[in-house]
Amino acid sequence: MTNLDRIKIIELIKREVVPAIGCTEPIAVALCVAKAKEILGTKPNKIEVFLSANMLKNAMGVGIPSTHEIGLPISIALGVIIGKSEYGLEVLKDSTPEAVAEASQYIKDTDINIELKKESCDKLYIEVRAYNGDESAKAIISGNHTHFVYLSKNAEVLFNAESSSSAQENEEDVKLNLRCIYDFATTESFENIRFILEAGKVNKAAAEFAFDKNYGHSIGRMLLTGSKSNLIGESVYTKVLSYTSAACDARMAGAMVKVMSNSGSGNQGISATLPVVVYAEEMGKSEEDLARALILSHLTAIYIKQSLGRLSALCGCVVSGTGSSCGITYLMGGGYKEVCYSIQNMIANITGMLCDGAKPSCSLKVATGVSTAMLSAMMAMDGKYVTSAEGIVDEDVDKTIRNLTRIGSSGMLETDKIVLDIMTNK
Repeated sequence: MTNLDRIKIIELIKREVVPAIGCTEPIAVALCVAKAKEILGTKPNKIEVFLSANMLKNAMGVGIPSTHEIGLPISIALGVIIGKSEYGLEVLKDSTPEAVAEASQYIKDTDINIELKKESCDKLYIEVRAYNGDESAKAIISGNHTHFVYLSKNAEVLFNAESSSSAQENEEDVKLNLRCIYDFATTESFENIRFILEAGKVNKAAAEFAFDKNYGHSIGRMLLTGSKSNLIGESVYTKVLSYTSAACDARMAGAMVKVMSNSGSGNQGISATLPVVVYAEEMGKSEEDLARALILSHLTAIYIKQSLGRLSALCGCVVSGTGSSCGITYLMGGGYKEVCYSIQNMIANITGMLCDGAKPSCSLKVATGVSTAMLSAMMAMDGKYVTSAEGIVDEDVDKTIRNLTRIGSSGMLETDKIVLDIMTNK
């Protein structure tokens, strides 16, 4: 691996592991609305929003930060009232009770139309058209939650780019495989990767914020109190599950809490981070050990998402759980062989877990993914792994990952359509 490759990998991680407030799908819609309003130069009195099926699915049932409301209308209204596009995935961080009240009134007074984009488009696609009198503005995000590909005001095109450019090209700057990821995580200078520790601090704070409150289904809180009452036993395992689920509980319920995301997903960022952080702390590992394990976890998740895509029919906890299993295996003293084993075990177990949108019950799936990550790491360290004679697992771990992403990106397309049909016709 060249020094240039190492620099590119660090740049890639810093692009993909970023702060986010709220579920990234409705937040990305708010971001696009904020940009359209800024271009328009005034508050729109009519807004049209066109979304891809995956965007619509993930934005329907999730809590919006600081509002006690779910879904797109309030997210769109807040994008108009207080959204600032320069904040990126923290676009609504200036929200206040007064802003929420103003946004609620704005919904009543404004023609807001939300539709499924009928024409062919990226799985992650947001088109916002904002109007005020004879003035109009248009903004399009595609391929990445913050990747604007088109901006215009009235008949003047301000910016136009192909959806395959920018962020997607950046992903191809460095060709990842598991060996490359493992070597980088275990040999790169600690000073160069120390920055990843911030993800641990931010996501742990999000979990601790949730423990004293009743967010969503309170899975994290239930696991924590259950372990203390000896219902399920107090252990590293239950603490890993409770912290990871708690952060997800808060985020999906609309808490005004920041998390470090991974590949555009806050839940993936939580699940790639907290199991590794809690395990490291409970086992007395050094900051350097933790940093290397977090790099291994996050970079593995990024690698899988490069071929799976930003949004898919496959639940993201499969991806992030696989990453965290690698990080935990490393902290257990495992080498490259054992890390490969943990991936084989993960993919053999929970591949096929479907994504039926962002919502409070995502914490249930997060708990399942983290539980499987721990089990997979334990098996790997015991020399046990699913072999190429079984199911979709290949002897080559990179091919096993490709089998997973092929199922998630192509094999489950019809599943995605059926899930959206069910969700929109209840």
